Amino acid sequence: MKRRLVILGGGESGVGAALLAKKEGYDVVLMDEGSLKDGYRNELKSSGIEFLEGAIDEQRLLAADEVVKSPGIPEKNEWVKKIRAKGIPVIGEIELAFRYKGDSKIVAITGSNGKSTTTALIYHIFKTAGLDCALVGNIGYSFAKQVVEDPKPLYVAEISSFQLDDIVTFRPDIAVLLNITEDHLDRYDYKFENYIQSKFRITMNQTTRDYFIYNLDDDIITQYMKRNPIHSIQLPMSMKQTVKQGGQIQNDELNVKVGSEEQSMSIYDFALKGKHNQYNTMAASVAGATMDIRKNKIREAV
Repeated sequence: MKRRLVILGGGESGVGAALLAKKEGYDVVLMDEGSLKDGYRNELKSSGIEFLEGAIDEQRLLAADEVVKSPGIPEKNEWVKKIRAKGIPVIGEIELAFRYKGDSKIVAITGSNGKSTTTALIYHIFKTAGLDCALVGNIGYSFAKQVVEDPKPLYVAEISSFQLDDIVTFRPDIAVLLNITEDHLDRYDYKFENYIQSKFRITMNQTTRDYFIYNLDDDIITQYMKRNPIHSIQLPMSMKQTVKQGGQIQNDELNVKVGSEEQSMSIYDFALKGKHNQYNTMAASVAGATMDIRKNKIREAV
């Protein structure tokens, strides 16, 4: 008997999840209390996926084996409360995509600020180096849709805290945490600590073979790491301290070291200007180095 999967929310991530679920043989229905965009409606129709808009079928929702909810739907939503009360597993589209990505690698980027810029720059570095990769998540295609329509050996994913809240096994090979500032606290019971924990979920399934690139100059990040062990290989980046591994900017020079490989370049050669973009460029350069990309290709891309 097919597993019954209900998709809650008919935006980019919901439709992507529905397409992937259909391909993988689920009995899938998408529900949205609002109205779907014409493009999404047409995609679902052409793929033979059942959908309901303007209403939720409570009986079918609560008979699901699993629910994929849109990252925009909060835990306090009445339907989510009912699903939880029934003990039905709830995941996000990112988790579903991870389940069916095969052996592909994932570079996942999160942070309160600079996610899109850094994600796009990492993707640009990888493409410049000739890597076959896709840009997914909050930027570009939905991850699930990419897995269905054009799977790649490498995904560069911008991931929000809302998306991280609904992961279970999602494990990026390379996780990047740029910074944490007070944001979206209405989703986290107005407790900053809850939001911090949400951001750090990007590391929760990482192993000692994976990399964690983080901002050593962000006190919120470093204080959390003192209290909570991180299992992956840590690659800090800093403008204030010397690091043995990772990235640092001193005397207007970016130095990156991952393993035994070292590279350096002047910050005046960066395409992106401004101090915040120096952190973004540093993070992207360290990510490139973890993929053994030659220094001239990183220099060319940034």
